[in-house]
Amino acid sequence: MNAIKYIFSIAFLLAVIVGCKKETYTDTAFINGATAPAKLSVMYNITQDNSGLVTITPNGEGASVYDVYYGDASSTPAKVYAGKNTQHTYAEGSYTVKIVAHNVTGKTAEMTQPLTVSFKAPENVEPTITTSGLTVTVSATADYETLFKVYYGDSTSTSPEPSHSVLQGQNITHTYTSAGTYEVRVVALSGGAATTEVKQTVKVGKQIDLPVTFDDPNYDYTMSDFGGNISSVAVDPANPANKVLKAIKGAGSEVWAGTTIGTALGFATKIPLSASATKMSVRVYSPAAGLDIKLKIEDHADGTHAVETDVKTTVANKWETLVFDFANQAAGTPALNAGYTYDKASIFFNFGVAGDGKAYYADDLQTVVAIKQISLPVTFDEANVDYSVIDFGNNVTAEAVDPTNATNKVKLTTKPSGAQTWAGTTIGTNLGFATKVPLAAGAMKMSVRVYSPAAGLDIKLKLEDHTDGTKAVETDVNTTVANAWETLTFDFSNPASGTPAFNSAVTYDKASIFFDFNVAGSGKKFYWDDVKFLGNVEPTVLGFPLTFQSAIIDYTFTDFNGGGVTIINNPHATGINTSTKVGQMVKSNGATYGGSYIAMPGPIDFSTKKTFTMKVYSPRVGAKVLLKVENLTDGNTSYEKEVTTAKAGEWELLTFDYSAVDVSKSYQKVVLIFDNGTMGDGSANYTWLFDDITLN
Repeated sequence: MNAIKYIFSIAFLLAVIVGCKKETYTDTAFINGATAPAKLSVMYNITQDNSGLVTITPNGEGASVYDVYYGDASSTPAKVYAGKNTQHTYAEGSYTVKIVAHNVTGKTAEMTQPLTVSFKAPENVEPTITTSGLTVTVSATADYETLFKVYYGDSTSTSPEPSHSVLQGQNITHTYTSAGTYEVRVVALSGGAATTEVKQTVKVGKQIDLPVTFDDPNYDYTMSDFGGNISSVAVDPANPANKVLKAIKGAGSEVWAGTTIGTALGFATKIPLSASATKMSVRVYSPAAGLDIKLKIEDHADGTHAVETDVKTTVANKWETLVFDFANQAAGTPALNAGYTYDKASIFFNFGVAGDGKAYYADDLQTVVAIKQISLPVTFDEANVDYSVIDFGNNVTAEAVDPTNATNKVKLTTKPSGAQTWAGTTIGTNLGFATKVPLAAGAMKMSVRVYSPAAGLDIKLKLEDHTDGTKAVETDVNTTVANAWETLTFDFSNPASGTPAFNSAVTYDKASIFFDFNVAGSGKKFYWDDVKFLGNVEPTVLGFPLTFQSAIIDYTFTDFNGGGVTIINNPHATGINTSTKVGQMVKSNGATYGGSYIAMPGPIDFSTKKTFTMKVYSPRVGAKVLLKVENLTDGNTSYEKEVTTAKAGEWELLTFDYSAVDVSKSYQKVVLIFDNGTMGDGSANYTWLFDDITLN
């Protein structure tokens, strides 16, 4: 009968719609395809005045109306529409409420939920609270209760803390915004005015893991002290914005007093030590130099699987990074075993000495990546390469960020006032490169990208044998642009005047660079990057940079809508571009977006390089130059940047910032459009030269 009633209701509703609108809708297949209601639930709320009045709110997916069977002597169910509730007065007792949900086609689903109505205060309230990371799950049981109200203890509101209802047999979850200790209150309600409340303190937070910085509010930084140590998370004594571990080795504490970093459960993941990666580091702030700091790591499930080692402090009341090499374990202790699971760490300050109440600070516990000796090409971007340099003649070199690309790491060398004319910088340490520079007859070139403060400055590159500095060769190149990147090529087949020539019998494995050579320091700053060996081997495959110099590479462009590109002899081999071949774009009468493109042999790799540069010779200042990349088959997948020329009648270097390019997409075409939005006429005013399209 119920199904028939709902079908008649639907028919009536459709009839009303048809009568009220000019359009007619005859397809009701969407109704016939409706699924049965699912995920049914119910919530009770009871009036605490001994009246037994209970509000029943059903809920579910796909339900339009519910039949609520109260479970007492009344046999007629209440009809409750989605989002509504029903009220019913009960005598004291236990009941089973049944909910039958209906969808628009008459399909049904049902559930039952116990209901207790009592005017006594609930008794034997037993909450069950479990945590996982920042999330807490709460359920509860009690006698004489109708429902529970849960308060999580993290409300920042000045009004009463909001409650969350849950019935016996149900779970309710809550995720805290940060790690910490909270008081969870579970209040059991019956039909009487009296309630029963149980409180429980919980600690939430992600399990600690490497690297340990003490700054992430999502992690539980609980420490485990032993032997009389007292630790806490505190403010860095040298930087109030930084949080660190503070450990006080109390007066009278044991000589072996220490602190486990985290709880007894250790780290969330195993410490990644191996036969070739045996080191960890900790920053330490100690009250004195010469104190023994011990670091011990172990399997949290088996303390016999452990290894420990010691390092002494070298400064007082100042931060220093101590490196602990577990390949050199403490005397008389087990050696590192790569087969063990090391996932717990403990630190011992002033080990072997009884406590005297002094404070120690620690921060940034982490594994030390195995550092490789520098080798060519030198990019300054690899995390596990030692990019140390050695300055001489009063040069000052530091790590820096590319002034045109914040994601790129470079070196910045300052030649300060008072620096020697010969001041320079050795690339790497005195050990030189891991392998020799492979100079040979016919392969004598190296390149360095340089960002110089002025054009016309002498840059010298010197190669030598790191074991014998008298065995060396050097050559010089002048910068051609100011405050822009350019790639300088050093040809050691043309050594600097008055210096030794290349000798194939010498092992050249060390390099030094001299900025503004033979001029005393005046504060000039030079950025540099990408030290490479080039050789003289001519490329055979199209790739960046596009120099148009090769006689065997196909530099064919595809023209469109009035654009026309040809490769010609450089008619203006001056300034920053003295190469013999360049590209020429003539924009004729066609479309305002006329241009040309060249298809690369494969997708362009933007994973680490995201800046294009191109040398342009423009007929006028303010001409727009658009450089665009496209998918090989889908022109809608593209990225473009447009810049304007600042010079006329001379070469200039234009830079196109591609830092926002979507690296998940594939781009293979390089598209050039000059003066986009303006119709060309094929004249000299619409003729541009371009060269050296480089991806940096």
